[in-house]
Amino acid sequence: MYSFLLLLAAASAWGAEEATRYQISWPSGLSLGEGQLTAKSDSGQWRFALTLEAAIPGFQVVDTFRSTASEALCSAEFAKDSVHGSRQRRETTRFTGSTARRITGTGGGATEFAVPACAHDALAYLFHVRRELAAGRAPGPERIYFGAAYDIRLLRVGAERVTVAEVPTDTEHFRATVVGPRSRWEFDVYFATDAARTLALVKVPFVMGSFALEWVR
Repeated sequence: MYSFLLLLAAASAWGAEEATRYQISWPSGLSLGEGQLTAKSDSGQWRFALTLEAAIPGFQVVDTFRSTASEALCSAEFAKDSVHGSRQRRETTRFTGSTARRITGTGGGATEFAVPACAHDALAYLFHVRRELAAGRAPGPERIYFGAAYDIRLLRVGAERVTVAEVPTDTEHFRATVVGPRSRWEFDVYFATDAARTLALVKVPFVMGSFALEWVR
């Protein structure tokens, strides 16, 4: 769940390839780990990936998410691989027309469910939001797919200058509300006001404080 919350531009602004580094911080500001978000145009498709690695003593956390989407950012496949201590998990969702097929584990069970003709997995949705913001449009509420289906809504808080990895950054601040099958979360997302609307900062509140994912330049 932590990874999903952290998970949360115009294609011409991204160029054919993009790689953005992030640091993950404890509420105290100390580094917890790092991440990298990449985008690459390949044979008429976009390939996105997000990797998060946390350095928790005695407990390894590595999450990798991959998405393949059309030029219009309609999802074709979404995969996630997670290592949390001794627990490993793999899952893939493939989108075909108005149907998605979710496969868990290696040779594991599969389920099929209906989706919109242009469905967005969590990563494709992030780039869809950036594209909408770069075009001057406000992204509306949507159902996205991160294994299960989640309803997400972004409420614009306003323009805000924030310090991101010790660098003052002009951003657009949004409050995200995510409702899943058995849960609900709220967190803050900040997109830089550059041409690509780079994801600059994510703040996720927990009982012990607010964890942060910060853009490193």
